[in-house]
Amino acid sequence: MPYLCVIISKQMKHTYNVTGMTCAGCQYKVQHLLAQVDHVTEAVVDLDKGQVTVEMDQHVNTPVLQDALKEYPKYQLTDVKAAASSPISMDMGMEDKRTWFEIYKPIVLIFAYIFTVSVIAGSTLLGFDELIAMRVFMAGFFLVFSFFKMLNLDGFADSYAMYDVIARRFKGWGYLYALIELGLGLSYATNFNPVITNIITLVVMTVSIIGVLQTVLNKKVIQCACLGGVFNLPMSTVTIIEDGLMIVMSGLMLWMM
Repeated sequence: MPYLCVIISKQMKHTYNVTGMTCAGCQYKVQHLLAQVDHVTEAVVDLDKGQVTVEMDQHVNTPVLQDALKEYPKYQLTDVKAAASSPISMDMGMEDKRTWFEIYKPIVLIFAYIFTVSVIAGSTLLGFDELIAMRVFMAGFFLVFSFFKMLNLDGFADSYAMYDVIARRFKGWGYLYALIELGLGLSYATNFNPVITNIITLVVMTVSIIGVLQTVLNKKVIQCACLGGVFNLPMSTVTIIEDGLMIVMSGLMLWMM
C-alpha cells in the first residue's frame, strides 16, 4: 500500500492508523515506543483521529513499527492510504497555530489562582509575611498538580517515563512521584517539619528538572506530564520555570529558617 510521505531535508513522514488508544496515557506510550525505533526521529499521535505521524531519516518498514508495539497488543498499527496533497500544505497542517496563552492557559490560570491565595495568606496586620506566602504557594502547587496526576495515574506514569531520568529506568517512580507531591502539599499546608519538607522538595525537584532540561535542550517534541493526562501541554521552557521555581522557593525557605 502507498504511504503518506513528505520529504523535507531528507526526512520522511509517514502516517499510520493506530487502534486501541483511549487516553493521553496511550498517546504518550505509543509515541514513546515508536520514537525508540532506529531511524525514527519523531512520532506524533493525533488521539482524536487515531493516527500517528512518524518522521524518519530513512524508510522503516511497517512490520518494524508494529513490532515496537508488540508488548501492548491493544495498540494495532496499520498503513494509511496516501492522500493527494502538497508537501507544503501537509507540513503546515502539522503546526500548532494556537497562541502561547492558548497553549499554556491551564498552567497560567493555576499559578494565578495559587499566587493570589498565597498573597492573601501572607498579608497580616503586622505586614507581609513572605515565609507564610511561600508556604501556602508551595502547598497549593503540590496539591493541585498531584490532583491532576491522580486523575489518571497510569497515564501520568507512562508519560513521565518518557523523559524523567529515574522513571525511564523504573516506571514505578512515576507513581511514587505523584504520591510524594501529595505528601509535600499536605506537609506545606500543615507546616509539618518545614526543614525536612523543604529538603525533600529541593532534592525531588532537582532530580525532576534534569530530565526536563535534557528534553528541552535536545528539542524533543513530547508532552509535559506536569498536569497528568488531563491537558495536552508540550514540554518547553515553561516546564523548566515551573520546576525551577519550586527549587528556588524551597532553597529560599530553608535559608530564611
